[in-house]
Amino acid sequence: MSWYWKLKSTMRIIIFANGNLPDLEKARALLRPDDIILCADGGTRHALALGLTPNLIVGDMDSFDVERLTSNVQRIQHPADKNETDLELALDHALTLNPDQILILAALGGRIDQTLANIALLSDFRSSTFDVRLTDGVEEIFFCRDQAQVEGRSGDIVSLIPWQGEVIGVFTENLRWHLHHETLYPDKTRGISNEMTAEVATVTIKSGLLLVVHSIGGA
Repeated sequence: MSWYWKLKSTMRIIIFANGNLPDLEKARALLRPDDIILCADGGTRHALALGLTPNLIVGDMDSFDVERLTSNVQRIQHPADKNETDLELALDHALTLNPDQILILAALGGRIDQTLANIALLSDFRSSTFDVRLTDGVEEIFFCRDQAQVEGRSGDIVSLIPWQGEVIGVFTENLRWHLHHETLYPDKTRGISNEMTAEVATVTIKSGLLLVVHSIGGA
């Protein structure tokens, strides 16, 4: 049975990047049995550490020896001389499959330039029609373009960071410090370290692009 058929029935893709994965058990808790597993080259190591067999590996194959795999895993190999990171190539491919959600694991921590670049990938206009999130079970990062929900528990920390300019009309529900149609500016820290007061918090904006950082469990 082809995993492309499986995608049509589940519509959720997990992408493993080659960054840090600080807590394997918290990462494992994010997974579902019917997830499609894509690996951005070296991210394959994380999938294997979790006992997963990738459905597809994308990249230049310079960070992971694919010959170590005991099963015949599909791969899309790109030249080592390229303009994109392996994660960008994996995300580009995932978007062509039209899933309902994409979770990118192990894209945070380590080199700050890589982390910033990984976050910036989510701001691409192509991602605006998909639910694409960076997560590792410890932190969750995604963009709010009009309305977004943060699912967690009371006491979790949520930071709202303007991206690429000011964000106008920010309205929040179930956050300790309520924002009532306010403007957040990229050179100010007004939206940092808010706190959930319920299991679901809602953020609504009128214009701009707002980065939502959810520290799971108040981490």
